[in-house]
Amino acid sequence: MYQALYRKWRPKTFDDLVGQDAISTTLKHQVAGGKLSHAYLFCGTRGTGKTSSAKILAKAVNCISPQEGNPCCECDICRGIEEESLLDVTEIDAASNSGVDNIRELREEAHFTPVAGKYRVYIIDETHMLSVGAFNALLKILEEPPEHVIFILATTELHKVPATILSRCQRFDFSRIDSATIAARLSYIAKEENIHLMEDAALLVAKLADGSMRDALSLLDLVIAQGGEITKEVVTQRIGLVGREHLFALAQAVAYGNGGEVLEVAQSLWERSVDYLRLCEQLIGFYRDVMVAGAVQEPGELISCLPDELEGFRTLARQMGMEGVMGCLTVLQDTLARMGRGAQRRTELEAALVRMADPHLRTGTAGLLVRIEKLERQGGSQPVQSAVPAPAAAVIPAELLKRINALEQQVSQGPAGVSAPAAQKVAQPQAPMDPPPEKIEKIPTEPFLEWSQVLDVLNQKNRALFGTLVDSSAYVGGDLLLVDAGADSMFAKMVRGDSYAKESLRAAVEQVTGKKYRLGPYNPQRYEVKAKIPDKLDELLKKASELGVDVQVKE
Repeated sequence: MYQALYRKWRPKTFDDLVGQDAISTTLKHQVAGGKLSHAYLFCGTRGTGKTSSAKILAKAVNCISPQEGNPCCECDICRGIEEESLLDVTEIDAASNSGVDNIRELREEAHFTPVAGKYRVYIIDETHMLSVGAFNALLKILEEPPEHVIFILATTELHKVPATILSRCQRFDFSRIDSATIAARLSYIAKEENIHLMEDAALLVAKLADGSMRDALSLLDLVIAQGGEITKEVVTQRIGLVGREHLFALAQAVAYGNGGEVLEVAQSLWERSVDYLRLCEQLIGFYRDVMVAGAVQEPGELISCLPDELEGFRTLARQMGMEGVMGCLTVLQDTLARMGRGAQRRTELEAALVRMADPHLRTGTAGLLVRIEKLERQGGSQPVQSAVPAPAAAVIPAELLKRINALEQQVSQGPAGVSAPAAQKVAQPQAPMDPPPEKIEKIPTEPFLEWSQVLDVLNQKNRALFGTLVDSSAYVGGDLLLVDAGADSMFAKMVRGDSYAKESLRAAVEQVTGKKYRLGPYNPQRYEVKAKIPDKLDELLKKASELGVDVQVKE
């Protein structure tokens, strides 16, 4: 029967333990010098060697002929522990034995002397899963253990282990194993197994394992199933990954604001049955590398990639700016959380990619900052300061929009050639405002008295659009609502280029009035205001008349 690689190549001595040199050296010296602790705590992420080290330590302390702290792996005791047939070594899974009764049985059994070895060793895996009562029961025997008992606790969630337990154990922190070390180990195992594993393929598997040797061996098991030479392309295809070239293609389309190309690349990946959840995770890691390349002078030690890929990361970082990169990371991380909860993974990711390509679709402060930085780069000037300084704790969207207006005007009036290249100009879907009735001159209108209430609602729905309407007014004529925000305002541009902005305003009006209005811009040459805003006296007289009170106004 075939044995999985992670089981077949599990470390048998401290010298076989990969990536944890300090821990293996310390434990070997303790065994060789006879200076053992009665309780150990091994903590760290999955697949870093905690349980393997516990079993090696159990063999070493009981081995008949240890070799410089390492078990011989040949005596009956070592073989018995490997085969899990020796009664002196007990491994407990706390996830399924978390009750206080299980620990009480352990306490009673621990007082018996070993049958074959020198020590009774109890390995409690996933210790953090023990109940409060079980921890209290374990604490008693940890305080006063028999001389022939050694406890080895292993956990991936150290913060869940009570401080009273921590203080009675000798703690060892297992770190993530770096990709180069994992790749070297994979190459060695592949050679021993007569597997043709290419160096770049081993490094790719190591990176995907995220510091876990066990995960790396499981992935290697997956890719060798089809046989033949294992290349980087084979790993990518077998695991369902997207190659770097496709990630760069997506990122370039995003950087140039080409939403159509973004969707075309995503469609090609969908046709190749690429898992969109894994694609989102890869994009997060990709933009992390772009962020590092833009923030660090020499990022080679922080990014595992080829030299030409590193230059590609630097180019993207220059094109997008740090605000753009961070904005993309925020969108992707939010999208990954939603993809984990919903079934429409394709729609979620494609919508996120379109938002990344067009900051106008990001109504939050981050999207506005990206637009500002892009305008500042296009204009080739120093950042334009707003007349009113923004608070230090947060940036007000209205103030950001003022900066955007000034920058856009500056860029449009600059010398020829300073505007963005044609590739960066995105063809925005036109969503024009509802047209006013044609062939009608001087249409009578009246002030829209609930406009301030509409703005309050809009401030909760779409803060970016609200910022363009801070000093605006509105008029109504029949079912037509006319907005006066200035002839050159950002409001008109947002509503024409963003259907979401138009629908946000329409919904806010309907929420306040209960009516559906057509929207249009106010033009004083086309419309005439027939009614005035009633003053407080007019309102008082109106209410008195409704109540049947006869009120006379005397001069």
